[in-house]
Amino acid sequence: MIKNYKNEKIEDIKNLTIIDFYADWCGPCKMLSQVLEQLEDIDIIKINVDEHEDLAKKYKVMSIPYLLIVKNGKIEKELLGFKSKDDLEEELKELR
Repeated sequence: MIKNYKNEKIEDIKNLTIIDFYADWCGPCKMLSQVLEQLEDIDIIKINVDEHEDLAKKYKVMSIPYLLIVKNGKIEKELLGFKSKDDLEEELKELR
């Protein structure tokens, strides 16, 4: 399920979740968004870095797309740049 950020805190996220830092003007972000829609059995929270600069700074987002993979309130992985569906499935496999 994909949803926009609504004040969720990482420490409160229990299910396997991808947090997607993106911008509307970012070409690779748009491509990645299409890939994220294809993933099954994972929650996805989208954070627009132009609207939430404070969160981008907090998580030291220097380039986008930038993904945090979270489970049980903990950041498990950080990924930078476009990833294919196969790449993401491989990254998620050990966390499922």
